[in-house]
Amino acid sequence: MAVQPEGTPCWADAMFPDLEAAKAFYGELFGWTFGESEVEYGDYTQAYVDGKAVAAISPQMPGMENVPASWNLYFATPDAEATAARIRENGGTLMADPMIIGDFGTNVTAQDPEGMYFSAWQADNHEGFEKTGEPGAYAWVDLMSREVEKTDAFFPAVFPFQVRRMDVDDIDFRLWSVGDEPVAGRMKMTEGDFPDDVPPFINVYFAVADVDDALTTVGKLGGRTVFGPTDSPFGRFATVLDQQGAVFSVIDLETREGDVPPFI
Repeated sequence: MAVQPEGTPCWADAMFPDLEAAKAFYGELFGWTFGESEVEYGDYTQAYVDGKAVAAISPQMPGMENVPASWNLYFATPDAEATAARIRENGGTLMADPMIIGDFGTNVTAQDPEGMYFSAWQADNHEGFEKTGEPGAYAWVDLMSREVEKTDAFFPAVFPFQVRRMDVDDIDFRLWSVGDEPVAGRMKMTEGDFPDDVPPFINVYFAVADVDDALTTVGKLGGRTVFGPTDSPFGRFATVLDQQGAVFSVIDLETREGDVPPFI
C-alpha cells in the first residue's frame, strides 16, 4: 500500500512482557507469521498475513515491566516535526522528540491532554499496513475517552479530521474522516460500562472471518471476552483481552445487521 493521507491510521504495534507467548497467541488467533526480530530495534518483530505486513510486536523495554501490555496506533503524517509541534501547541505531551528509525521512517509517540497514548508516523521505506480490512489485518480504531471535550478539541487540531456526530441520543460517538474517508471513531467511556480504574485507551479492531470462532480461540489461549459479541450495521464485533492483558477488538466486516445511524 502507498503512503496514506495525513491522519489515516497506518500502523499498529504492541509491547509484551513475553514476546514468544504473544507470537503463539496472535499466530493462532489471526494466522500471523512473524519475521526476524530486529535486534537493533529492541527485537521489534513484524507480523504478516499472506506475506503482507499487518502489525508488529516487541518485548517490553527495560524499566517497563510493570506497564500493562497494550496496542498502539500510528496516524500518518507527511511531516513529523510539524505534527509534534501541533501536539505541543494543543496541550499534548511528547514522550520524546521525533525519532528517525533507520531508513524506515520517523516516529512521534505522544499522549493527548487526557493521557491517551498514540503515535504518528512519517514514512520512508516502511509505509505501514500492507493489508487492511481482511481477516487477520487491521480494520478500524476507536479512541475511548472519558473527558471527550479534551479529545474532541485535540485530535482535529493535530490532524486534518472532519468530524461528524452520531445522531443517537444514548451514544456519544464522533466519526473522524480524512476527506470523504472515515478513518477513526471517538467513543465516550461511560461509568456504567467501564470501571473507574480503566484509563482512556485506543481500541484497535482486527478483522476476522467469524467472531464467535475467534472468541472461542481467545478463551482457549488464555484470553477473555470483555464485551460482546454484538451485531451492528458495521459488522459483528467483540472486545477482548489477550492472555497478557492487552485489549483489542475483533470484527467480522461481512456480517452486518441494522441500518447505519445518521451522522450530522
